[in-house]
This record gives sequence, C-alpha cells and structure tokens, in this order.
Amino acid sequence: MTELRRTPLYDLHIELGARMVPYAGWEMPVQYPLGVLGEHQHTRAAAGLFDVSHMGQLILRGPGVAEALERLVPADIVGLAPGRQRYGLFTNDRGGIIDDLMIANKGDHLLLVVNAACADKDIAHLAAHGLHPEVVADRALLALQGPAAESALASLVAGVAEMRFMDVADLEWDGARLWVSRSGYTGEDGFEISLREDRAVDFARALLALDEVAPVGLGARDSLRLEAGLPLYGNDMDEDITPAQAGVGFAIPKARRAGGARAGGFPGADVILPELGAAARSRRGVMPEGRAPIREGVAIFAEAEGGEPLGRVTSGGFGPSVGGPVAMATLPSVIPDGAVLYAELRGKRQKLRVVPMPFVKTTYKR
Repeated sequence: MTELRRTPLYDLHIELGARMVPYAGWEMPVQYPLGVLGEHQHTRAAAGLFDVSHMGQLILRGPGVAEALERLVPADIVGLAPGRQRYGLFTNDRGGIIDDLMIANKGDHLLLVVNAACADKDIAHLAAHGLHPEVVADRALLALQGPAAESALASLVAGVAEMRFMDVADLEWDGARLWVSRSGYTGEDGFEISLREDRAVDFARALLALDEVAPVGLGARDSLRLEAGLPLYGNDMDEDITPAQAGVGFAIPKARRAGGARAGGFPGADVILPELGAAARSRRGVMPEGRAPIREGVAIFAEAEGGEPLGRVTSGGFGPSVGGPVAMATLPSVIPDGAVLYAELRGKRQKLRVVPMPFVKTTYKR
C-alpha cells in the first residue's frame, strides 16, 4: 500500500484529539471530540476551521495563459479580472468532467486549486495540452467558514472585511504573506487561506484561540456541503457525467456558449453546449420522509412497488440544520419539484420528495 501523506497540521490534529482517516491518499481528520454533529452546528452558528492542505495548488504563468486555459476549461478566463476567482471544470472529449476547480487571477499569474484525488491527472492533463503548472508544494491551505468567519479572521488579518464573494487578495499576518480567497464549500460566508507550511500551525492556533472558532473535520464538511447542494467530485460528477447532468452548467458563461464571443473550443464542447438547459437527466435534490438517511447508490423508483429505477442517489446523509435526511440524485429532468418518488432502502421503499436546492439558504457576502 502507498504510504499516506500528511499535511503540515497533522501533529496539531492529533493534539486536538482528531480521529484520522485515509482520504485521497492523505491522512485527514474526519472529526474531533466535538463530534460531526457539533462541528456542523458550530460552523453554521459561528466559525469552523478546516485543514484543506491536501488540495492541489497550481500556478500558471506566461503570455497568453488565460487563452490557453480557456481551451481546456469552459469558463471566461480571459475576462476574469485581477483579484477575482471563478469556478471551472476540466472536461474530456466525451463531455464528462475530469475535475472541478477554482481559478484565481493573481495579476501576473493564475492560481488553480484542484481536488486532491485529481491533482496528478489534472497536472498531466494540463501538460498534455502545453500548459506546465508550477506545483505549490510549500504552502498549507486552511478554510474558515461560518457567520463569524469574517470577524474572526479580521481580528488577525487587516483587509479581509473589504473582500466580497469570489475576491482574492494577498494579505499579511505576523510577517507571513497570505493568499486569501472569499468563498467556500459549506454554503456559509468564509475564506480560504494559503500560507507557507512553516507558519500554518501558528496561524491555525491563533484562529483556534478565538472563542468563535472550532476545528472541523471531513465528516461535517460533507454534511455542510450536502445541505448547501454542492456537488462532490467522484460522487455527483465524474468523467462520464456532463456539466448539465451534474447541475453545474452555471459554470459555463454566455461568452463560451453557442453564439457567445468565444463559444466552444474546449474538450467535449460539441456534447456539452447543446445539452445545456436540455439534459435528459440532471442532479436533483430529494428529501426522504422519516429520519433514516439514504446514501450514495440507493435506487429511486416512481412507485412504491415494481418498475425500473428512475435514477440513483449520488450523495446523501443526515442534514443537521435541516433536521432530517437530505440527498442528491441523478433523475430525469422532466420530473417536477414536489414529485413523490421512492427510495429502496434495505429491501423496503421509502417515500421521498423532489425539492429545489440548496436545502439551507446560502450566506455568501456579495
């Protein structure tokens, strides 16, 4: 077996009583003594601190780099202003999604943050198309999320309160240069902070010393993103699922769509563009009756008995803020919100309802 990698905060996680688990080739905290439920609720009420140093940080430099990246990503990179970031997708020739990522314009370069499990294939994908990213190997990445995130971070770092959703900025803390973005994966207002790994523990301790900040692991990160209706690569999207099917067609702006100023020109455009707004199947929100959650892979049917599956659950679990189970599933797009369907759970069919997402209101600072 390949030895698991550890983030610069590994020893701090152990000190804080974290339960560590393998995740995407890394040894990561799944929960702390507060527990998944407590960590989830604390993030919704105050601020949760996540170690996301396992994610890949890549830099692209050089003349024409925005145009070159647009040939791989169906996003408006040319029009991305300095100090702003954008959600994007790497796609393949079949229209499937290789990975989803964040792309920031840092002025003289682009900063890409990619999923840990996909980092190696993303780097190879870029290289195969003439883009050779610098891999950022000496910086940790933290995420601070929740309604108290701004006040907590502003007490340590000047300038964060002026940032808005999807802003990026280089700021200072105790002599360390921070790469800060204002976004997140919980539906809450929040920030991601990249800093040199030799300063990461001190910075994390400074945040955790604040009453409103608590450490949060992968368990609550998953329930938070699920309630926010945010897809997870490998569950809700993969190389056989198109952007429209995954419910992330919003990432493709007018300029890159049919009739746009720079329409197409990316892998799978001939499949992806005609399907936008017209996909036969798409990611939908469903809420089961009762308290039992439904998990990934559970089949969904039109009737309480008989028939073929309409689709399957891609992500599911208990939503602490909702007070009941929530899930996302790939279903026929013609099924309206409010429709009653049935999930087959342990040989019995459980009633559920198709509902709009997100399951909780998002609080991004726009």
